[in-house]
Amino acid sequence: MEKGTMVGKHAAEFKLSITKALGDQLALALETLTPIPLTPDALGALDASPGVYQLYLGGALVYVGKADRSLPQRLEKHLRKLSSRSGMDIADVTFSCLYVEEDFSAVAPERLLISRHKGLGEVPWNYNGFGNNDPGKRRDRTLVEGDHFDRLFPIDLDWTLPGIPQGRSSLAQLLVWTKGALPYLFRYQDSPSFADIVVEVPTGTGDADQLLAVISGALPDGWRITALPGYVIMYPEEGDYPSALRYYQAGQSVEPRSLRVSRADG
Repeated sequence: MEKGTMVGKHAAEFKLSITKALGDQLALALETLTPIPLTPDALGALDASPGVYQLYLGGALVYVGKADRSLPQRLEKHLRKLSSRSGMDIADVTFSCLYVEEDFSAVAPERLLISRHKGLGEVPWNYNGFGNNDPGKRRDRTLVEGDHFDRLFPIDLDWTLPGIPQGRSSLAQLLVWTKGALPYLFRYQDSPSFADIVVEVPTGTGDADQLLAVISGALPDGWRITALPGYVIMYPEEGDYPSALRYYQAGQSVEPRSLRVSRADG
């Protein structure tokens, strides 16, 4: 037997697992809480402090996250995102949270919780696209797999947009307004010419699909708007996107042929 491995009545091996103990403590503390609906009123009652949180869909734990500075601010982003997704009802989304301040960044509490719940087959939204920010242009043509969050719960293109500036405005102004009003990412390539292009937004234009079609009708030749499962982009380009939900060009809203075929087969 090699030196240092002897085990007997006077000696034994001991493996210190502080991180597991912390993860267990966090999980137990969260289990004592009752999740409540993810609503503006509920978030308004929270302290603007750092911490960890858990999201539930229909009572099932689907995501664990952290807020480095403000829990309500972070959760408000999730509320906005989830409210504008197809395939779910925001009324079915609940949350619970813990304020965690001491040595917050050092212990990475959300990772401890994720590790624990992953082992139990929970938190399917973690590492599955839910918490991602803009993936960048180079990822736009990546095929979004069927079990990805954005594929399971794609953006709602029929989302109502209150206060659409109807009537005449410059394309540049309308794009800025649209980017700020959409509840999901709208990334586009700007052009100096947009300031000189006048767009007439018809009375009655009320949702994202209608507005994107109007904008596409004012774009120069070769430009197109593409709705992907998790966001919308606008560039001067050609070619298909493997995961496109809808194309907007020359004032028309068109589903990709692949979607129409799959729907017919289903």
